[in-house]
Amino acid sequence: MEASDSDDESPRIDFDGLVVDVDDGAYVLETPEGVHRGLALEDLERTLETVAPYVSNWYFWSHTVGGEGTARRAFLRWCEGTSSADDEAVPARYANLEDGIVRQWGQLQLTTRLDADGQGRGARQYEIRHVDDAAVDLEALEAHTDPYDAREIVTEDADGRYRPLKTAPTLVGGWVFDDLSSADFVETVRTVYPATVENWHREQRDELDVDHWLEAAERQTGIYDVVDELPREALEWVTEACCVDSQCLKRREWHYTEDDHLEVDGGDGEFPCREPCSLVIAAARKWAILESEEEKTWHLELTTSELNQLAEIVDAVADDRTEQIREADVYDGANRYRARYLRAKRMEEGSLRAESHDE
Repeated sequence: MEASDSDDESPRIDFDGLVVDVDDGAYVLETPEGVHRGLALEDLERTLETVAPYVSNWYFWSHTVGGEGTARRAFLRWCEGTSSADDEAVPARYANLEDGIVRQWGQLQLTTRLDADGQGRGARQYEIRHVDDAAVDLEALEAHTDPYDAREIVTEDADGRYRPLKTAPTLVGGWVFDDLSSADFVETVRTVYPATVENWHREQRDELDVDHWLEAAERQTGIYDVVDELPREALEWVTEACCVDSQCLKRREWHYTEDDHLEVDGGDGEFPCREPCSLVIAAARKWAILESEEEKTWHLELTTSELNQLAEIVDAVADDRTEQIREADVYDGANRYRARYLRAKRMEEGSLRAESHDE
């Protein structure tokens, strides 16, 4: 409870170690450092000055932030490392806030500090930057203050390609949102990673409504109606391809069904994924069609090195590292010249020279 009315209609405060109450017509002030009883109003005001961090902390959360029970408030508390009765006492937390408390949210580095100009009201200052820019001087980064500037930042990756999945680990750096209010801070995070704060909060309250694969697939219509025909085994491959930390920063909480769990690890992300995303559904449509094809036995003439090279090419493409392979790296099977040589030797009109033994 943060503040309420006692039986004699006097205010009561019980928040983060600060308790102010009334007992037999006199005030009681309590903090972890001690208890003061029998206080008149003027004594209470004077004593409150001796526990100023507790008072300003209460004022900030009660009057500046407000929103008891909301995702916004819970997230701001988490950013200070505050979420349970076992958290650090206010003075120790204030000491940490002087230096800045740093948390990571996907590829965002979030920093919370005390506002030196907060006039004793416990105001905080918030900063957001890319984790890769953690050691970069503030002046060297492109400064922003409007949360909606983040919409442009998240649109393209470092190569100028559109980012259809906002939680993909392809967020560009080189920018900073500094000196944000608590409201603008949360709004900026929500713009970079939509719905992650809300879903994280639902999970914290054991209220996350998870839609597992089969129920999500069965409600698809139109061209996506086919996705529920994807074999159970193939869904393991789908999640290994799309739903791992290297491809998405969410932590997958959905499975094939509630009682049929996938073997592929869901990842280590701070925020949960409650249902198959549109990108997975779109990809699964193609895979469902491909999996409907009958397998054939093919006769293909390759040397051992060429067979190994095909595996290296697949790995390089799957791990998105083809651009890292230099032209001079001819010992890498995915080297461009090596691949072109293999194509010239073994392919005709865009296809491998192969014969099916099942025809």
